[in-house]
Amino acid sequence: MKPVLDSDLLRTFVAVAETGNFTRAAEKAGRTQSAVSMQMKKLEDMVGDNLFERGSRGVALTRRGGELIANARRIVSLLDETAASLVAPPLGGLVRIGIPAEYGRSILSRALGEFAKRHPRVEVTVRYAHSDSQVRALAAGELDLAVVFEWEGSSGGEVLMHDPTVWVTSTLHHMHEERPVPIALYSRNGWCRDFAIKSLQQRGLDYRVAYTSDTNGGLALAVTSGLAIAPISRSNIPPDCRELTSTDGFGDIDSSNVVLHRNPLATGEAIDGMENAIREAFMLTRQAGATADL
Repeated sequence: MKPVLDSDLLRTFVAVAETGNFTRAAEKAGRTQSAVSMQMKKLEDMVGDNLFERGSRGVALTRRGGELIANARRIVSLLDETAASLVAPPLGGLVRIGIPAEYGRSILSRALGEFAKRHPRVEVTVRYAHSDSQVRALAAGELDLAVVFEWEGSSGGEVLMHDPTVWVTSTLHHMHEERPVPIALYSRNGWCRDFAIKSLQQRGLDYRVAYTSDTNGGLALAVTSGLAIAPISRSNIPPDCRELTSTDGFGDIDSSNVVLHRNPLATGEAIDGMENAIREAFMLTRQAGATADL
């Protein structure tokens, strides 16, 4: 018989997982520590397995707990969003977003999906372009929100995720073993010359440019089809491909942060709502990545 999970138990479970401590989770949930312990015992009985490993410094998720946490977070988030939508008035207006194409499916589709359910009257326009172009568009007042890569230093925006660029190869074609190694690069030269090619030169790797593209999708195609290896952000490595590490003679190309910028002249509840939706979508992506690493 399938267990009937209580959303209140899942909310407490998420609180314990995020704090790593029953006492802090109790404070966060507004309960006593004994009540939280009883709730987690009840949830473990329902699941039929231990969800936490107890230690002197607190608790950590077991393998079974790690399998449950992503779904628990989604359920709690959906409940909170549903409750908010019942009391929030419908928004209207225009929101203009700039974002790297590689986050269109993984991030923006999630953000837009949730946002559209709550605010169907808002008109959203999206611009896919490289980061320099997005920053210029934001400064020119053509965008309200821009998500960009920042490779060096900090511009004062909100860091959404650390997502370094790495060399990626196909697990089916092994093009990284050829010499000179065939590489795929973006058509624009600045970043490629300053980071991607430099990372090969620093490791003494001979290379030849086998493919160029204006888009991340074009680079992914070059890798999956066996034409070349390519620089791709770690969170966007295609299926049947893998990161080339120092063991392979390669390594990180840069230490990119994904950063959210807002036009200081852009105001309104619609823009506030979309900013929050983008932030939440990246948070869920980070959490999913952390769970996968357990």
